[in-house]
Amino acid sequence: METGELSTIPAPFVVAIDGPSGSGKSSVSRAVARALGLAYVDTGATYRAATWWCLAQGVPLTDTDAVAAAVRTLPLDLGVDPDAPTVVVDGTDVSADIRETAISAAVSAVATNLEARAELGRRQRALIEAEREPGSFSGGRGVVAEGRDITTVIAPDADVRVLLTASEEARLARRALDVHGTADAQAVEATRDQVLRRDADDSTVVQFHTAADGVVTVDSSHLDFEQTVEAVLAVVTAASRA
Repeated sequence: METGELSTIPAPFVVAIDGPSGSGKSSVSRAVARALGLAYVDTGATYRAATWWCLAQGVPLTDTDAVAAAVRTLPLDLGVDPDAPTVVVDGTDVSADIRETAISAAVSAVATNLEARAELGRRQRALIEAEREPGSFSGGRGVVAEGRDITTVIAPDADVRVLLTASEEARLARRALDVHGTADAQAVEATRDQVLRRDADDSTVVQFHTAADGVVTVDSSHLDFEQTVEAVLAVVTAASRA
């Protein structure tokens, strides 16, 4: 998308991006937000932050009622700058902590808790709505929000809705490179359970493998990062022209 085309995007403008683990949706969404001058909402970070909070409070993740209650009191502040997104819980920056393997292994317990999911969904919608206001981070221009159910549940009326997907092989290699710094066979195997099990767990409460009606699928299996960003921006361009 050329710089001059940015002015053709109406404001506020909402881009919703869903996808499975390892599809590249977080890094791509940040780059798209940066290119469009929009805020960035990582909804997955809200589930990770809630998981961190429950564990820090000693709440058993198997106690669904206790988890839901803890999530309702979660003191969360999510930074929406795509250049430096932050996650602060009760005054503590947990941006790095929530990416630890222990959180990745446990987060589905919160993500599949329907009451907790409803509460976090309410907060995610509030973050998106806030970016419609002139005093927001984006100055009212809008937001790129990414996760599992943004195109279908959280922002079904978004101006652009994208399902970013990739083959299992590509997704495992990317996650291995991200976590272990290499995508050799051993690293891929070390991440296989984490990636595939979480997708399987989360798919019990939300569909993110198949695009819903009106959602554009971008398959990044054979695209590099820059090409994937351009593919998503092309969808935005088409939508803004329409």
